[in-house]
Amino acid sequence: QVQLVESGGGLVQAGGSLRLSCAASGRTFSTYFMGWFRLAPGKAREFVAAISSNGSSTYYAGSVKDRFAISRDNNKNTVYLQMNSLRPEDSAVYYCAAKRTVNTVTADYNNWGQGTQVTVSS
Repeated sequence: QVQLVESGGGLVQAGGSLRLSCAASGRTFSTYFMGWFRLAPGKAREFVAAISSNGSSTYYAGSVKDRFAISRDNNKNTVYLQMNSLRPEDSAVYYCAAKRTVNTVTADYNNWGQGTQVTVSS
């Protein structure tokens, strides 16, 4: 198990940027496949981005590709989500997630953070 704590959310105007961070506990962070998801009111939880354990492979939802960038620093036990050109429809609670298995990118995560709110005003 790994404990995850997100930070960096807030209120930003459309077109602005935010960087989310997710700090993980433990000494095995580098073995985890990491993902970011978001949940907006009235909508289903949505996959946003994911990154392989060594950072060599990244994956994105079509709605955020070319605007968001996921990265990780295994020395700091932290994964990041750089969000640029933000839109009102990006408003949601953003969750960090971790898993060991890599059979699928968008599901089967078994470690979750508490979430951080991102609000984009028009």
